[in-house]
Amino acid sequence: MSTFALVGAGPGLGFATARRFGAAGYDVALIARSASRLEELTAELTREGIRARAFPADVLDRTSLTAALQAAGPVEVLQFSPVPRADFMKPLLDTSADDLDAPLNFSVKGPVTAVHAVLPGMRALGRGTVLFVNGGSAVRPHPQRAGTSIAFAAESAYARMLHEVLAPENIHVAQLIVPGAIRPDAEHSSPDALAGRLFAIHSERDGFRHFAEPMPETP
Repeated sequence: MSTFALVGAGPGLGFATARRFGAAGYDVALIARSASRLEELTAELTREGIRARAFPADVLDRTSLTAALQAAGPVEVLQFSPVPRADFMKPLLDTSADDLDAPLNFSVKGPVTAVHAVLPGMRALGRGTVLFVNGGSAVRPHPQRAGTSIAFAAESAYARMLHEVLAPENIHVAQLIVPGAIRPDAEHSSPDALAGRLFAIHSERDGFRHFAEPMPETP
């Protein structure tokens, strides 16, 4: 059975997407820092009849992230959607060069590490999907959230290059931009709506960048 691996498992979007792929018959591998949270999420998915396993790892620790994804494999679908830390979002003029180390490790070296960990398995399967989920600052940088804006832009560039380079190998790479907050009552940006959208992106394999909702107009 194919495996859906989620980097950044949490009770909102992560859980909803794991449930959506699990309901479609995928084994689910949940990856996050908190072992106790992972236990709760895997237990809930298991109660719903979904085969789920937990792999504690930190995106900033490339050794642990690689080990978790290799233990989960072979992975057919990888979703990279960990939530950036609040301290990545300082105003631009308060952001020093050193302040960019963690955001770039998180949003650039993390994805590169994850992709290299799962790529051999996808090639062996002859197919694969890599899904990146980012906020609106990935396409419209925000000076009050400088670290994330810079790092998301780099992550987006990496993802787009992957989309082009891996397409001939039947590996589809796509990005979903969520411009605003993920809210349970949102028509297009609720966890369940976004999970359905991500599954459709995986299934339809059409294009690189997708938007959960239109980007708001700039003043």
